[in-house]
Amino acid sequence: MADPSSYRPRPGQIPDSPGVYKFRDEHRRVIYVGKAKSLRQRLANYFQDLAGLHPRTRTMVTTAASVEWTVVSTEVEALQLEYSWIKEFDPRFNVKYRDDKSYPYLAVTMNEEFPRVQVMRGHKRKGVRYFGPYGHAWAIRDTVDLLLRVFPVRTCSAGVFKNAARTGRPCLLGYIGKCSAPCVDRVSAEEHRDLAEEFCDFMAGRTGTYIRRLERRMTDAAEEMEYERAARLRDDIGALKKAMEKSAVVLADATDADLIAVAEDELEAAVQIFHVRGGRVRGQRGWVTDKVEAVTTAGLVEHALQQLYGEETGDSVPKEVLVPALPEPTEPVQQWLTERRGSNVSLRIPQRGDKKALMETVQRNALQALGLHKTKRASDLTTRSRALEEIADALELDSAPLRIECYDISHLQGDDVVASMVVFEDGLQRKGEYRRFQIKGFEGQDDVRSMHEVITRRFRRYIAEKEKTGEWADGESPLTEEDGRPKRFAYPPQLVVVDGGRPQVAAAKRALDELGIDDIAVCGLAKRLEEVWVPQDEDPVVLPRSSEGLYLLQRVRDEAHRFAITYQRTKRAKRFRASPLDEVPGLGDTRKQALIKHFGSLKRLRAATIDQICEVPGIGRKTAESIAVALARAAAPAPAVNTATGEIMEDEEREPATTGSVTEPFPADEDSSREPGPAGDSTEEPVTAGASDERRGQET
Repeated sequence: MADPSSYRPRPGQIPDSPGVYKFRDEHRRVIYVGKAKSLRQRLANYFQDLAGLHPRTRTMVTTAASVEWTVVSTEVEALQLEYSWIKEFDPRFNVKYRDDKSYPYLAVTMNEEFPRVQVMRGHKRKGVRYFGPYGHAWAIRDTVDLLLRVFPVRTCSAGVFKNAARTGRPCLLGYIGKCSAPCVDRVSAEEHRDLAEEFCDFMAGRTGTYIRRLERRMTDAAEEMEYERAARLRDDIGALKKAMEKSAVVLADATDADLIAVAEDELEAAVQIFHVRGGRVRGQRGWVTDKVEAVTTAGLVEHALQQLYGEETGDSVPKEVLVPALPEPTEPVQQWLTERRGSNVSLRIPQRGDKKALMETVQRNALQALGLHKTKRASDLTTRSRALEEIADALELDSAPLRIECYDISHLQGDDVVASMVVFEDGLQRKGEYRRFQIKGFEGQDDVRSMHEVITRRFRRYIAEKEKTGEWADGESPLTEEDGRPKRFAYPPQLVVVDGGRPQVAAAKRALDELGIDDIAVCGLAKRLEEVWVPQDEDPVVLPRSSEGLYLLQRVRDEAHRFAITYQRTKRAKRFRASPLDEVPGLGDTRKQALIKHFGSLKRLRAATIDQICEVPGIGRKTAESIAVALARAAAPAPAVNTATGEIMEDEEREPATTGSVTEPFPADEDSSREPGPAGDSTEEPVTAGASDERRGQET
């Protein structure tokens, strides 16, 4: 525990101006980010008598080892920089809202030639119109199914669309009138885009125009005794009204507003947001956070506004934001929201009428969300703590292993041998610190030798960085980069778990001993009887089947196995998709696709002359010569067989994917986000948090 007076700046050093400050721990990790109207006054509050500080603030300043700051011109700039740094460094003592799910949106891809209506999750894309979020995807599909009667916009995928265009036959929705079938030219691209625009207008709340228009057309059809057309229009009107009923009118003046409510106790807080568009509740979402810093309701509201609108622009920021407490000061936050929207945004507390009544409803939802979360959270905290204590007792550790790393080897009959490293901290996954390895030291199948290589490489990198930098030289730590981001394999674990029995455990322990590391415990979990093996013991440690410690070890081991086999399958699939064009230096996916598009197949490309290859845009003579050499060296591929007919297929009939145009998602010879390490260790790959498991670790 550090003494704050040991790193307290002299008062004259701190400027009396707006800015953003960072507290760092002894390893140079950023643990807290804050902003201030006056840096001098704000930072002085942290260095008063510890007894007068809030317990959470006291924990933060005693964990920190240094403080630094950046001066900005205005409080709005401070707000923007604080948000950027919190997103970048993920400080442990800042409020971070945990969203328990990815909310689905109704999206219209206006950036395509033929816009498509679909359900989308995750980050918003440029040129796509979003409506929502919705609580459930089925609610979106029900709404879309009703609206397609009136606005028959395309909903099919790109593959289905292209196939229909190729065959000249629309899909089922085209036959039953729920798609205007632009794939077969029933409508032009301009007419289909107009339909999509009308669909978006209706979803945005401009419903009266379309209802009245259909009613007039229905009346005209009835007067002309076209009763079948009038009946269809009547059904269309009914479908629109039913879709409108799915979102109740809550504000009669067709207001666009977001209502934010907070429910909190001493330890946690829950935030609920209702999105009201055109006077109707169009979506709802909620977050929960641990109160790891001393923060008021106004502070929680400010953090929620940053989380909600930090990456939104334009109409995604409503004209009115209603909150239970105003941030202090209010003006910078309101100006920041106005800049993100591009027009004035009202930030206020509702005082009376329908808006106050709706805010009470949002508040009740927040209270229920907090109660439900605390029920789950209490069980989770108790279970995880008990599991870590049981592991510590069974392995005779000095303390609970707060950081556990697990390693697994995966291969297919000795080919594509890879390994995985997964990290659990406090009993929870830390996917941002997962790593993948390719076994390069030898060929063939040898799990024990592979485990020794992986453990050696993982901890050799840590030792190398430590020796290169000097652990405390110039106040820097070998565990972090200059900007505070953790280096590869930055922090050693308290426990290393390997997937296997005594041989694998012995290999891991031998690797640590060879590196001179004696303060990290090692164990293995054998699948057959779920026995826990420790080094130098003849017999395994047998944990009860009902043990929470055994259950945690199983989860760690299974996650490492899943992660390893996912990587191995990806590498195997990439190897099967390999192409002679992959051997051409500097030939990327775009030019590969251009070559196949120009010649039609790999067979015709192989038969082309160098001059003919040079005719492809972007292909120079030197590159053409390299292509010709690579194709000449490659043996002719085995003939493909049509499994349906038994016929041998010519190259022209094969898919262009045989060119190897699929990008390798896990590069073999470079780290995807760090600088290359020492020789022999360049194949460890970090994993980017937030992506799906199949794409985790992909180059960005």
